[in-house]
Amino acid sequence: MGFHTFDAGQADRLEDPGRYRYCSRDELIAALDVSEADHVLDLGSGTGFYTDDVAAVAGSVSAIDIQAAMHAAYAEKGVPENVDRLEAGTDDIPLADDSATSALSTMTFHELPLEGTMDEIIRVLSPGGRFVVVDWSKNGEGVAGPPLEERYDAASAAETLSAAGFTIERASERPETYLIVGVLE
Repeated sequence: MGFHTFDAGQADRLEDPGRYRYCSRDELIAALDVSEADHVLDLGSGTGFYTDDVAAVAGSVSAIDIQAAMHAAYAEKGVPENVDRLEAGTDDIPLADDSATSALSTMTFHELPLEGTMDEIIRVLSPGGRFVVVDWSKNGEGVAGPPLEERYDAASAAETLSAAGFTIERASERPETYLIVGVLE
């Protein structure tokens, strides 16, 4: 756990629709509870697989990824008009205070520098903002995703959000992943 990045040379793997078995489009949208008035942060957006789903229902999305190669792959695929790609670390988000209504991290939470990231999410989210985390579970079998020793379980991920100031609305383990919904107090 801790900071590292997905191999951009394997970016094509991020576009596999089979990823929806770990978190469906509908489940993610429901957890975010967004509308056309919302500005959403996608932390570790990669090639925009889930970003595009969120962009279809949100007013705007900031796709944040530290790797220029991921943004290039996203650009090649085609980026919705309401998505702004930001090449930045999640621990230094180039947006104003209280400028976003929600944030998500899909299959990237285990890769993020959490101390700085949590501070930045708190700074950028407006009060009542939602943070949705879907990631590979330490309690999974490890047949997909990162090695088990690089993962969190739902309880420890929820504790990280809670310690940062989020009220946990939902924390659930699934066969290979977990889903956390936190609301900023």
